[in-house]
Amino acid sequence: MFITGLGTAAPPNRYSQTDCWTAFQAAPQFAQLDRRARAILQRVLLHDNGIKQRALALDSIADAFEINPDVLHKRFARHAPALAAEAARNALREARVGAHDIDAVVISTCTGYLCPGLTSYVGDMLGLRVDILALDLVGQGCGAAIPNLRTADALLRAGDCRKVLSICVEICSAAFYLDNDPGVLISACLFGDGAGAAVLAAEPATGYRSIEWRIAHSLHDPAARDTLRFELKQGLLRNILKPEVPQLVATHASTLLNEVLHRQGIDRHEIATWIWHGGGRKVIEALRCEIGLSAADVEWTSQVLREYGNVSSPSVYFALQAALAGKAPGGWWWMSSFGAGFSCHGALLKVA
Repeated sequence: MFITGLGTAAPPNRYSQTDCWTAFQAAPQFAQLDRRARAILQRVLLHDNGIKQRALALDSIADAFEINPDVLHKRFARHAPALAAEAARNALREARVGAHDIDAVVISTCTGYLCPGLTSYVGDMLGLRVDILALDLVGQGCGAAIPNLRTADALLRAGDCRKVLSICVEICSAAFYLDNDPGVLISACLFGDGAGAAVLAAEPATGYRSIEWRIAHSLHDPAARDTLRFELKQGLLRNILKPEVPQLVATHASTLLNEVLHRQGIDRHEIATWIWHGGGRKVIEALRCEIGLSAADVEWTSQVLREYGNVSSPSVYFALQAALAGKAPGGWWWMSSFGAGFSCHGALLKVA
């Protein structure tokens, strides 16, 4: 399988972490938080957490504090299809193919629910054929991109599809929740909205950098499920985020990397470019420490975190696009995502 076109999209309104702190202080929920919770918000938002700004699907930052099921669902229903379609159009344009050329579309999300799923709305907005295979994948959290791409790879290998459109979209601002739990508060300070898309084909595209998908693998640790997941509380999605997540990520990501490289007979030092899901500054630091990465090795990931925040499942599309735009050196590239489950995924790419 080859990635023949990439596209991303984010809401036009961006807010600095200082903007968010000012808005938190003015919000009605702020007075309901205890002293420790307020201190957490101030520390995370005003100190260096690797994030400069976040793109949020809000007309005003004050809208983030209108937290009820109907408002949040409407936000997801309005913005998720639109952002997904925008990212897909950008990917199709880069791949130089039309909507009628797509045989299957696979869309992943975890921050909202629609029935029919996002594929129905996005397919209509893009003008995809009515006979395409449309798959909606849900519940995989921040790690969803690589399982999504593995699904596309399977469809191409089966021979029933010649071109597959892969999309991940998250409206994290449709899943904001506030209480005194540190994980909930930190989540509200880290996540942003966005979408990523890729056009996949069995053959490389002419005039586009060759990005070959060689092998992918996953690890699942159900015993750690409660460290990172959503729960429903009072009709709202509430993010559970435990302090041990950064080290959990680093340990599993290292194990997965070593297993895949061993299978392929590749030394870690042969990896020319690293594409990570940017879960947060502490996650990136844990990865660097565990795997022995330099600041340059995580620059594409850090760049996405800095400019968009943690955009959840689309983040590896953003990082991959940044690496290509930055003319990262060819050779073996490692792309890894992780999230709810607890799950960790990795893919080895050969880029020319």
